[in-house]
Amino acid sequence: MRSALLACLPLTGGSSGNRVLSDFDEVCHSHGVSGRAFRVVVDHFLAATTTAKPCCLPGFLVEPSIANGQDEEDGGEVDNGTNVEGGIRNGHGDGGEEGEWDDLWEQGLGVCRVDCFSRSLEQCVREGLRSCPQVTSTLAKASCFYNYITSAVPPEKLSQVFDGPGLSMGAGHTPPVARDWAAQLKVLRRLLDSVEFLEEVSGPGEMVLGGSERGLLRELTDTLEPFTEAWDMVHGDRQADIHTDRHVSISLALPCVLGLRKHLSETSTPHCPSLLVGLSQAVERRLAPVLEDPLYITATTLDPQFKLTWSSNPDWHRQVLIEELSKHSTASSPVDPNTSLHPRSQTPPAPAPSPVSSLSRPCKLFSFIKQRPTAQAKSLEQELAVYLREEPTDEEALHYWQRKAIDFPLLAQVAKRAFTIPACGTVVESIFTVAERCLRPERGQVLPKNLETLIYLKANYRLLWT
Repeated sequence: MRSALLACLPLTGGSSGNRVLSDFDEVCHSHGVSGRAFRVVVDHFLAATTTAKPCCLPGFLVEPSIANGQDEEDGGEVDNGTNVEGGIRNGHGDGGEEGEWDDLWEQGLGVCRVDCFSRSLEQCVREGLRSCPQVTSTLAKASCFYNYITSAVPPEKLSQVFDGPGLSMGAGHTPPVARDWAAQLKVLRRLLDSVEFLEEVSGPGEMVLGGSERGLLRELTDTLEPFTEAWDMVHGDRQADIHTDRHVSISLALPCVLGLRKHLSETSTPHCPSLLVGLSQAVERRLAPVLEDPLYITATTLDPQFKLTWSSNPDWHRQVLIEELSKHSTASSPVDPNTSLHPRSQTPPAPAPSPVSSLSRPCKLFSFIKQRPTAQAKSLEQELAVYLREEPTDEEALHYWQRKAIDFPLLAQVAKRAFTIPACGTVVESIFTVAERCLRPERGQVLPKNLETLIYLKANYRLLWT
């Protein structure tokens, strides 16, 4: 899977949903891909506001430079979980409803909309944290303690605690800024695991965490740990190479929701019961609908590592799957990704028939050889039955279906559609990061056309030069 930036358009003035859809149609038409979108992934939380802020633990700003507004990397304001509803909606100052954007995406695009699973997961965490106000003051104290030890404790001793993915220590440097709730939870967990050691090397003080405070923070980290695991599975390690295309499909969404449900039902939080209630309600409202969505059922079942092992009612899910597969397999065949997407490109000519082997011609000389039985075309139900009888495998889904396209041609036709739907917008976010860097003041004034070209080249360099 590869992602490409097709167009870089300025959002001038009040950019309504109709304006964005109009630009979308124009870009699709210019590249010859009109009507070929299978699903459109929409981040409707960002569509309703003009600015995107990372979701952070309330009160936990782990770097003084952020608190002082001196973040050299992006200069962005961090949302500490208290300003969720702020921002100007729909690109205007009229306070329009978020549902207006949802209706426009659903009706104007003419295809089913898929909400970004990553952002829905983040929104559940955000709502859960907001439902537990007593966490904020304790997190603020933990943040002060963290800032104190990173400035007072020698780096060689800190490296014994904060040395891991996303928390590695450099000589003479404090740990990197934790920019979102998942990274901050990892910092907090390391802090709690080594709090006695850190208090010993830093000396006792007013910022030492008490027993009840440690208990509340431990409940917080334990309760949110599966959410962090789901977040990491969807996003991967973006620190290694921000330009790496790592495609994660929506097949992960349904097992993640089932796992979160099970975890929340088995968890008790005596220190902060409202946190558990808030998270459970948010998961049921924002994530649980995927459990009955035929598209997600299809994607998860056609993922060779899951199949129907997750199902508590395999017969019913099998029937849902057959109906969904029948609907998509009877639709027009998807475009071959190796063919041109230019508007003038027509259906490629049929390939010349391969030469027939002499062994397949009837003759007396080879009469002793048993004739091969005529291959019967398998039905959709037969393909599905054979596929589900195979043992699950950890093989990457796209590679699996590329290899199995001959054995299961009908299933593969639907699978390569379903697995193109990403579970998060990591690659798209990296394009915005590229655009932001191109706009830095040290680059001076850049003409709009030159800026568009520069962003296009930097965003697509892997496709253009490899």
